[in-house]
Amino acid sequence: MPAERPSTEASVAISIEPPRQPEVERLLEGSTKYSRSLYPPEACFLLDVAQLERPEVRLYVARDALGAAVGIAALVDETPGDAAGRRGELKRMFVDPAGRGLGVAGALLTRIEADAASRGLGEIVLETGPRHLPALALYEKHGYRRIEQFGQYIGEEFSVCMAKELTPA
Repeated sequence: MPAERPSTEASVAISIEPPRQPEVERLLEGSTKYSRSLYPPEACFLLDVAQLERPEVRLYVARDALGAAVGIAALVDETPGDAAGRRGELKRMFVDPAGRGLGVAGALLTRIEADAASRGLGEIVLETGPRHLPALALYEKHGYRRIEQFGQYIGEEFSVCMAKELTPA
């Protein structure tokens, strides 16, 4: 497991961790509940614990100064290999309600983008929804732009797709 690198955006430590642990599962449940409060279940494209355990997925966990998990996000390497133009998809970004507004989501994005660039990924793509205004604002603030729907999101009424090109490390 990579060494933790505290972020400068929030007083959290972010590391890659397994999804099968109570605190992470609590955050995953919160993410599911929140998504389903905004959208019908068929419009919620959430990875489950088994999918988060796949080798091409890295689950990032943000922990506060006391070690409590306060946020999560996953990066799925969509195009494995050494080919130029590799990209990853950001999934399951969620911050515990008590941790919102403290920079946790921004710290997660910063860490994930740095790791992705160091691994040779040229772009991160993501899907969120039009009713998730804080997420849209966060991604735009961090340089993500709206793109055409891709993959399983094509034709989905509640899908907004975004992308950000990464600078090689």
